[in-house]
Amino acid sequence: MNYLMSILMGVIQGVAEFLPISSSGHLTLFQAFFSMENMEETHMLFTVLLHFGTLISVCIVYWRDIVDMIREFFLGIRALVVRDESAGKPPAARRMVMLIIVATLPLFVMIFFKDALERFFSNPIPVSCMLLLTGFILFFSDRLARGHKTAKNATVVDALLVGCAQAVAIIPGISRSGSTISAGMLRGFDRDFAVRFSFLMSLPAVVGATLLELKDAVTAPNFSEQVLPLLPVYLVGVVVSAVVGYFAIRLVKSLADKGKFGNFAYYCWAVGAVSLIAGILKFVIFA
Repeated sequence: MNYLMSILMGVIQGVAEFLPISSSGHLTLFQAFFSMENMEETHMLFTVLLHFGTLISVCIVYWRDIVDMIREFFLGIRALVVRDESAGKPPAARRMVMLIIVATLPLFVMIFFKDALERFFSNPIPVSCMLLLTGFILFFSDRLARGHKTAKNATVVDALLVGCAQAVAIIPGISRSGSTISAGMLRGFDRDFAVRFSFLMSLPAVVGATLLELKDAVTAPNFSEQVLPLLPVYLVGVVVSAVVGYFAIRLVKSLADKGKFGNFAYYCWAVGAVSLIAGILKFVIFA
């Protein structure tokens, strides 16, 4: 691992984490066709820190929403304890917290299938098919009527269905941002709210996964001898992933608002088709 590789991985993480092109699908294809080392095994702490970098970019873009949600979370607990029946309808930020909690629930179900799915989709052929499917999801999302739902009037069912889209995106080749934003649009979300809800709902999952992976990375053998000397190199990648992730979020917000979110479909179709053909040829030649 050197500074150039750290910068490159930071750029890839920042772009693929937020653009609807499936970061896990691209990683699987790179490993299959270019014998790329498995970064999650050889540099576990680095991959954890890269996810932390993109987490920072979400917090920067949506810091006002996050502050409001944290405040309303504790005010909501206080309201439950005090049982103030005259409080009236909860504010939008408090409803947002509730919607995100509901949307996170389907992920707990998919945890039981995660290892089996990753084994099956370690082959480039099914991953390529999922990229093609992602392309169709993105293509048709732009053709949906503009919705008007926000945190004020989105329902629990809306949040649960968008959460199901996030859970399905565990499959490599299915874009998390693409599927959740498209699901939000399908449920009548305002386009800006669909993007905002998609990225904010990723925070609990990313934070939870980061903490678990961080524990595994720190307790790994030879951590101090092999990893600590590389921390300056790792931190460069974190900064790059945060900066690139910030602009990637801005790009997605802009394209979704202009009705051009589906433009990413052509990229997914191109990569999916090329990798599908290459995967079939590889299977036939080396079978």
